[in-house]
Amino acid sequence: MAKIIKFDEDARRSMERGVNALADTVKVTLGPKGRNVVLNKSFGSPQITNDGVTIAREIELSDPFENMGAQLVKEVAT
Repeated sequence: MAKIIKFDEDARRSMERGVNALADTVKVTLGPKGRNVVLNKSFGSPQITNDGVTIAREIELSDPFENMGAQLVKEVAT
C-alpha cells in the first residue's frame, strides 16, 4: 500500500481533528455532571460507561492522520 504524505498546515489540521475528536468524547464524562457514553463493539452488546480511559482506548478513527492525533493523545496521557 502506498504511503500518504501530508505536510505543514494540512498535516497539523488533520492531526488536530483527531486530537479534538478524542478530547471532545472524553470531556463529556468529566466532573460530577459527567455524562455516559455508549461504545458499540464488533462483538457482544454495546457498553455504557463514563470512564474516560475506557472510552479513549476504544476510539479508532478512519482517517489515518486523525487517528495519529488521537493515538498521540492516548500515548501522552498514559
